[in-house]
Amino acid sequence: MTDRATRFAAVYAVLTASHEVADHWVQIDDQAVTKGRPDRDGAIACFEHVLTYTATQAAALYAVQRATGMRLSWRRAALALSVSAVTHYVADRQGGHWRDENPQGVVRLAASTGHAGWLARDPNAGYLMDQAWHKGWIAVAAAVAAGGGR
Repeated sequence: MTDRATRFAAVYAVLTASHEVADHWVQIDDQAVTKGRPDRDGAIACFEHVLTYTATQAAALYAVQRATGMRLSWRRAALALSVSAVTHYVADRQGGHWRDENPQGVVRLAASTGHAGWLARDPNAGYLMDQAWHKGWIAVAAAVAAGGGR
């Protein structure tokens, strides 16, 4: 396995684990309830959530680098965290619900790509599609961070 492949695997693992912590433990209930609203309060709640989300991922990435001796370019790591943060904000700002007359964002995309039946049948489908979106972008972020040398 190449150094780049090893870095990718390690970065994907740490960004995914810290995503789970940030999305489910660090995010407070008010942010979770408010972040999708189409007003200023929604934007602020989402920004605050993404700020703590990104800080959690950054701290975890730093800790793993220190503990393992893995060497990442700080520029690539910052760009990777930016990819994760921006795509997380975009998805979380969409708001709405799959049962809405005009679903938004990730749910709308899922419905338009042949998942409307699943969304209608399974009350967890919207959440699962949201999480799959985040983890897909985390893979992109990990590839960005792992590329190149130090």
